Amino acid sequence: MTTIKIEGMTCQHCVMNVTKALEGIEGTENVKVDLDKGEAAYDEAKPVDMDSIKNAIEKAGYHMGS
Repeated sequence: MTTIKIEGMTCQHCVMNVTKALEGIEGTENVKVDLDKGEAAYDEAKPVDMDSIKNAIEKAGYHMGS
């Protein structure tokens, strides 16, 4: 499972947006977003480019943390 930091989430609506954005990327599955930790985790059914992840998160209105 890959875990990434997400900045800018403040509520359950944010969690749903990030979840939907990550689930829309080919190769991601079992997406879990944790508002309290500010993290998202997902499994890769096939290799997923981190730029695709970053772009999807930014398009949804959030930022990847470091």
